[in-house]
Amino acid sequence: MLTAEQRTRLLRIAREAIEAALDGRRAEVDRSQLDETLTRPSGAFVSLHTTDGDLRGCIGSIQPVAPLCEAVVANAINAAFRDPRFYPLRKDELANVEIEISVMSPIGPVADIAEIEVGRDGLIVSRGGRKGLLLPQVATQFGWDRETFLRQTCVKAGLPPESWRSADCRIEKFSAEVFSE
Repeated sequence: MLTAEQRTRLLRIAREAIEAALDGRRAEVDRSQLDETLTRPSGAFVSLHTTDGDLRGCIGSIQPVAPLCEAVVANAINAAFRDPRFYPLRKDELANVEIEISVMSPIGPVADIAEIEVGRDGLIVSRGGRKGLLLPQVATQFGWDRETFLRQTCVKAGLPPESWRSADCRIEKFSAEVFSE
């Protein structure tokens, strides 16, 4: 678990990264000013929401491919400017955007769907070269039960909704520490 100070620091890092990109500057993080937790490799997602609560961008990595602070910088910039579902964020929009960060736990296989706890677990469904991922908070936001969450993760993967029932479908779960401004 991150402390309140670490959470605040990561949110500030994300906002400053987007501001730097909007100003045409390179986003830089002074890792010497950060503790070990914020510089340890970790998967992370950055989601942007409008003040109306609408999604405005979400990009991340489930795998710990970079130090947490750097993952937040890269994913904040990618969520703001490279999410293919949205046009790039404009400078005049930033004041009306709330940043949410999800710090990922390790991924584990699901042997029985009864292991999946809606609200705690995020899901990854893989089948035949297709893969879909939904963060834990998505099911809660939409009021989904376990089976709806599984179906929607299949849809995200571009699979038929009931694909999760197939023997060749791989279901994995993870948790995330989610916090926002």
